[in-house]
Amino acid sequence: MKHLSRVVIAMALTITGLATAQTTQEADTTKSEKLDAVLVKAVRVNAKSPITHSNLTKEEIAKRNLGQDIPILLNFLPSVVTTTDAGAGIGYTGLRVRGVSSQSTNVTINGIPYTDAESLGTFWVNLGDFSSSVESLQLQRGVGTSTNGSGAFGASINVLTDAVSKESSGEISNSIGSFNSRKHTVKFSTGLMNDHFEIAGRLSNIQSDGYIDRATSDLKSYFLQGAYVDDNTLIKAVTFGGNNVTYQSWFGIDRTTLRENRTFNPAGQYEDENGDTQFYDNEVDDYRQDHYQLHWNQRYNRNWSTNIGLNYTYGRGFFEQFKEDDDFSTYGFDELIVDGQTVNTTDLIRRRWLDNDYYVLNASANYKNRNLDMIFGTSISHYDGDHYGEVIWARFASQSNIRDRYYDGNGKKNDFSVFSKATYKLNDRVQLYGDLQVRNVNYSTSGITSDLVELLVDENYTFFNPKAGVTYKYNDNNDLYLSYARANREPNRNDFESDSSIRPEQLNDFELGWRHKEGNFSFNANGYLMLYNEQLVLSGELNDVGAPLRTNSGESYRLGLELEAVIPVNSKLTIQPNLALSSNKNKETIRSFDGELQNLGSTDIAFSPEVVAANAIVFQPIKNLQLSLLSKFVGEQFMSNTEAQESKLDSYFTNDINLIYTIKPRSVFKTIVFTALVNNIFDEKYESNGYYFTYDDDFSNPGTITTVEGNGFYPQAGINFLTGVTLTF
Repeated sequence: MKHLSRVVIAMALTITGLATAQTTQEADTTKSEKLDAVLVKAVRVNAKSPITHSNLTKEEIAKRNLGQDIPILLNFLPSVVTTTDAGAGIGYTGLRVRGVSSQSTNVTINGIPYTDAESLGTFWVNLGDFSSSVESLQLQRGVGTSTNGSGAFGASINVLTDAVSKESSGEISNSIGSFNSRKHTVKFSTGLMNDHFEIAGRLSNIQSDGYIDRATSDLKSYFLQGAYVDDNTLIKAVTFGGNNVTYQSWFGIDRTTLRENRTFNPAGQYEDENGDTQFYDNEVDDYRQDHYQLHWNQRYNRNWSTNIGLNYTYGRGFFEQFKEDDDFSTYGFDELIVDGQTVNTTDLIRRRWLDNDYYVLNASANYKNRNLDMIFGTSISHYDGDHYGEVIWARFASQSNIRDRYYDGNGKKNDFSVFSKATYKLNDRVQLYGDLQVRNVNYSTSGITSDLVELLVDENYTFFNPKAGVTYKYNDNNDLYLSYARANREPNRNDFESDSSIRPEQLNDFELGWRHKEGNFSFNANGYLMLYNEQLVLSGELNDVGAPLRTNSGESYRLGLELEAVIPVNSKLTIQPNLALSSNKNKETIRSFDGELQNLGSTDIAFSPEVVAANAIVFQPIKNLQLSLLSKFVGEQFMSNTEAQESKLDSYFTNDINLIYTIKPRSVFKTIVFTALVNNIFDEKYESNGYYFTYDDDFSNPGTITTVEGNGFYPQAGINFLTGVTLTF
């Protein structure tokens, strides 16, 4: 078979590239670290670091893990705004942090870059129910400590998968909910056999009809790991992946349709021979992605340890689409004479394919003593991706054969970086942090795009990314920190397709914070100033497969204040609020409107609300029962950089109720956990995402140019629910 050799290679590489990580409890570095946690140390920070971050543990994730994607589970963290195409959190979802798009967010799994190397996007839909295999997750805001993969311009998400379990276990989890949503999960672990070996795994299936018409999702996924561990060695082979079949819902709807029929989905729409409106039943993404990781962590003594991580990812799949009365010339068809009539258009079904391979090597060494914790290493990756289209059916196929490619292109990317970072305890009060990275990126393309345009890119970038910070311990309850970070980031494939002169973006990030903790009460305040040069901001437009387009914006900035607290009112009631206030500006915006250039001066950056707030009121009346009211407010935002009124998204305020009840039987099961989640309990009508575009119309009035504006919105579900039961044994 075509990819048999790749799978053989993959299994040889199967131990994930790690870096070295801290425990989820963020223990003091002088204490021994769990070997599992060491996998992500190169990309994570601890509680005393001068880096703004939030942590989620396995237990915290489980409270709302009923089938929704990981971005939705992160919705209540500071400065986070989430989106979902299908409207209910299952299928294609995304998040923006501090207004920065997902293409500028770096995601790693066990230290291995998960962000797609070419598009720089993160497609959680390819890893359905992955949250069920997460041991812990850290969200860093700003530049953070990214060392592997593309740089972070708004956030980095560092995921650590399931730790090695000492005891054998099993788990069966099922949930059902609105829009015919359901999740079925089976997990197991052998525990440590002979005190050294463990095998663990998971199978999952998530299905949903979606809030939007026909926005169905069918997500199948798996996770399997084998581990060897002793006092100083951890070798872990991990493979995981999934297959998603999702009916398209990225077209959005205009404002009139939004008022009249919120759930309407134009995807697949066509007219049959009788003039009746029909919808093609297979207008879907069908994509499979498999990951093979191999990790080897070796501790030599109290001071030295090393990590090696290898990864192979194989992705392949297509977007299938019905095209009505399409031109022969698009597909290289010759004109036909049928019944004496010239035929040069046809109804057809086409598939637009991606077929890619991604290889990664991470290697690092860690030295630490009482005052110094230093890690240095390298990350090397190679990406090779084919982009091609084929017609699988046509009413008039002319001279073509099935599987003929009407476009065919390729993209290759090589990424090499070396880094060194250190934390030095100067005295009992002052801790210094430093981080240096040099990264070289080569990106080249060949062939033609889906727009039938030749794309020839051969770019080589070398970036130097320094970071420095200091933490000052004022007393046992208060820490102050200050940090500076420099980041550079290359354009993605879509950027080059839309603008051949696109430039890389640069960021200088300044963070100033205060952390207070006294007993169970905590309060964090963080101010930031992010100064950009040629920031690749979202333009508001989409390409023809729903991917957001970006443009360089010259000089711009993001200035903000983030506040969060945990307030124990009494032994049964806790309040957990957070608030983000920001100003996000392009310093100068020039646009063409009605045929004339206009200087708009300083304008808001697209998709950057000035206010984002969340709150959790957690009530535990008895030991085994927990009730939570989860609230989220997102202020108004523009979908363009011109502050056009047609591009405005209104503010919204949603509230969810989360219930968890645990039973501990005396036999058979260790626990039986009932979970219920009622989303948007006040049935708020809102849109969390959309698009905006303009075009020049010079046909209505010859001799004049009129700019026409257009928009689209993604409606989100009203009141809906998910409920489930988890059996552990």
